Amino acid sequence: MDQAKAKELWETACGLLREVFSQDTYDSWIGAIQARGDDQGEDTLTLAVPNGFYQEWLQEHYLASIKKALGSCQDEPLTLQFVVDEGEAAGTEEPSGAEAPAATAEKPAPAATRREGGARHRTTLIGEPLDVRNTFDTFVVGPSNTFAHAAALAVVDKPGCTYNPLFIHGGTGLGKTHLIQAMGHAFLAAGKGTVCYTTSEIFTNEFIAALRANDTVAFRKKYRNVDLLLIDDIHFLAGKTSTQEEFFHTFNSLYLAQKQIVLTSDRPLTEIAGLEKRLVSRFEWGLVAEMEMADFETRVAILRTKRERMEYKVDDDALFFIADHVQSNIRKLEGSLLRVTSYASLNNRPHLSPENLEFLLRETIEQEHQTVLTIEAIQRSVAEHYDIRLGDMTSKQRPQAIAFPRQVAMYLSREMTDQSLPAIGRAFGRNHATVLHACRAVAEKMRTDAGLRQTVLALQQRLGGHPS
Repeated sequence: MDQAKAKELWETACGLLREVFSQDTYDSWIGAIQARGDDQGEDTLTLAVPNGFYQEWLQEHYLASIKKALGSCQDEPLTLQFVVDEGEAAGTEEPSGAEAPAATAEKPAPAATRREGGARHRTTLIGEPLDVRNTFDTFVVGPSNTFAHAAALAVVDKPGCTYNPLFIHGGTGLGKTHLIQAMGHAFLAAGKGTVCYTTSEIFTNEFIAALRANDTVAFRKKYRNVDLLLIDDIHFLAGKTSTQEEFFHTFNSLYLAQKQIVLTSDRPLTEIAGLEKRLVSRFEWGLVAEMEMADFETRVAILRTKRERMEYKVDDDALFFIADHVQSNIRKLEGSLLRVTSYASLNNRPHLSPENLEFLLRETIEQEHQTVLTIEAIQRSVAEHYDIRLGDMTSKQRPQAIAFPRQVAMYLSREMTDQSLPAIGRAFGRNHATVLHACRAVAEKMRTDAGLRQTVLALQQRLGGHPS
């Protein structure tokens, strides 16, 4: 169908579709379509859409109405085909608000470019305040967080592009909040638009309050009209069906408008029980980055940075002692430094002996000894229980008498340590997928096998831990 006829036919159909759909729906979806001429014959109409997401959504939800409208415009049978033309995106308003779609499970094609023209961005912070200390300048980069840090910088440089959403996960106290708040500060400093920082718990409570007050419009306006959405502890949404539904639509609205979304969690996506699959699918659309516990050198660098910034009067020997004895998380590391420097300042003793330091940090060190459990200790304990060799934990042998105890050891390593799946895999000579399969297999069997539950409980108690 040639361009003139295609355009005329589509304009006539649009007149009918305006009567069928609300103005918001029409503007968001039908108005995004452009009729295009082609060489497929007079019985074929080609419609261009901005990206693959539009095509999937239109075909799933509005195709019947579109065909009906076109059928009313002419008597001859018509073949309809969609093509993706990202060049159309610049002249099309993105869907937003309550009409944002519940998209299909597949990832949509990335939007063409971020629109920078028109009115200047309004630089504003809404939601929870950002800690003034949490900036990129004060974030110490080391092997444990290099990837996440680089991804955060890339997001601030080009928000809403490749790394959208950015999902950062890692144990408690490893600097996830510091990193995403640093992104907020940098985004505001660059004048790139409105930033909203919140936690999923606050998001949930505000949504409940909005439902009670029958004022979800204001709630949606707050979260769907930002340029950068930062949400801490997204795992809190697990099991909260209504809140997940609301966040699902908020996510879609922001994503389609090419706005940046950054999420943090204390565990990987695959381990957040009670999180809907469609949300997990969307969180995996962009980039997933893990943060691990800092190594000794990075812990010392963190302590030195803190000392210089706060002008603490304490020598390097004290920093080395703290870094060597406090390994579980950065919050405890900084808290230990504060305790030591406070004592040194109050007693005018900048040089403290190891005995002084051990006394001052005795409670923290005791907690560290209780919580820092090695994978090797777990392997040894499980091997003893099942009467197999320690070497069988890393061997390539696969008989059930060896394979299942190895899976139990992997499960306990995941439950009782802060080690990542890849790190556990390396300790067993396997990859992270094998570890994940083992953890799921043991957890599933424990639901129906009381004997196994008792065995795992006994092993946990022997290792000094408790069921999680």
